[in-house]
Amino acid sequence: MKVLMRLLGSVLLFASAAANAQQPAPAGLPPAAAAQIQGQAQPPRPPAGQTKAEKDLAAGYVLGPDDVVEISVLGQPEFTTRARIKANGTIQLPFIGEQKIEGETAISLAPKLAEKLRTGGYYAKPVVNVEVSGFASRYVTLLGAVGQTGLQPVDREYRLSEVIARAGGIRPDGADYVTLTRANGEQHDYNFEKLASGGPEDDPLVHPGDKIYVPEADLYYIYGQINQPGQFPIKGDMTVRNVIARSGGVTASGSVKRIKLYRNGEEQKVDLDMKVKAGDVFTVGERLF
Repeated sequence: MKVLMRLLGSVLLFASAAANAQQPAPAGLPPAAAAQIQGQAQPPRPPAGQTKAEKDLAAGYVLGPDDVVEISVLGQPEFTTRARIKANGTIQLPFIGEQKIEGETAISLAPKLAEKLRTGGYYAKPVVNVEVSGFASRYVTLLGAVGQTGLQPVDREYRLSEVIARAGGIRPDGADYVTLTRANGEQHDYNFEKLASGGPEDDPLVHPGDKIYVPEADLYYIYGQINQPGQFPIKGDMTVRNVIARSGGVTASGSVKRIKLYRNGEEQKVDLDMKVKAGDVFTVGERLF
């Protein structure tokens, strides 16, 4: 009889364990909680590798003088501080006093402050949050024919096209190239179309201290028997044929054989495939009959 009772107890224990292993998670639980209930015995999956963009973003903005930071401890409003970083790279914080934070990021600084608060006996398990609310030490200068000129903070790695896009893009009167001047004085021009369609060598990364300049485009002028007279920017290697097409062609009474070109104040012979230069003035005459 004792042997039978032990055997029955073993069967019940095995059935209970099997039932618990297959028991569905209650409805309405978050996926993470449901996974813990259903698969506690399953080994955790290794984390997916970070992409370069994610690593760049995780690195965060490197703090420097004149940047403004907001630092708080979860559930401890008396610690909340908003301060501008001094010229010596420090800020003043409650309890732990002056702290040097220049060269840190929001991600790297938070655990260091939490450790100082814990070891100082101020909080048992402080959860510190650091946010950058004012960018001043790391920026690029954007000038010229763009939507919004001025200083743009670089809180991660940005490509030249991204900085221009953040500034509203190039204006219609802007040139088709961008001049990038590095902090060391090195200068290079980049074709704007290649910024979007080319590879990394056509769309370089910018760095703090760089200057980006988009000049206004060179202009040409066209008048007479043309559907859209006026002044227009030269885009790329334009020809006289492109000029006529850009202005909607000649009028019904106009003739492409009666186009005159004035370059540097002198009349030039016109070929429809000749290149347009800055300041060129075209006049389209009437056909003879």
